[in-house]
Amino acid sequence: MTDSGRSVPRRPVQFGPDAIEAHGGTQPGPAEITEIAHQTAAVLVGTGRAVDDPTVTARLVALVDELGLSTVADLWAARPARSLPGTLWRLYALREWVRRQPVEASREYAAGMRFTDVAHAVAGVAEPPGPDEVKALADEILTGVFGGDLAVALERAAAFASVIAAGRAELAHDRDATDPATAGALTTSAAAMQRTGDDLIASASLWRAGELD
Repeated sequence: MTDSGRSVPRRPVQFGPDAIEAHGGTQPGPAEITEIAHQTAAVLVGTGRAVDDPTVTARLVALVDELGLSTVADLWAARPARSLPGTLWRLYALREWVRRQPVEASREYAAGMRFTDVAHAVAGVAEPPGPDEVKALADEILTGVFGGDLAVALERAAAFASVIAAGRAELAHDRDATDPATAGALTTSAAAMQRTGDDLIASASLWRAGELD
């Protein structure tokens, strides 16, 4: 139970299209899907921030581990980047990428560090930024969403994304002459990661203004 008397679910409900249809008998319309996305994001964040229980926080951080990335994507990925569900989707997707590819993440982070001193300091990755260090940061950021200053957590995530973007751009530059196809893919993904960082910064500002919903 929370301090407010509400029960904390042992396992978050799966809201993929098949699960929704199984419960209601019909597929919800676009407006209903949008409402579900925003309501579940608000409940998740609200519950996590209301409960002073490290076990609950740890389970919320590991939501993708329990439900699977596709279920979380079904729920939130289609929402605008600068909304609460869109922001949560980006945070969980970022953590999942780091968890699955920590060596790649640490390599790209290390490549971008020397170009992004301020962002590196804001992100707060321990040095040297190896695979274990970047995985720890991804968990720390989501922990901050539920147990700290949410805007600060988003700013740390944005800073991390900016360093990764710089690293990808640097690695693309190194491969330009010998492997243009890989260099082009890295450049494209660097731009996408920088957009993610920009969206997270904007979401942090919206949260502080009470307008991230």
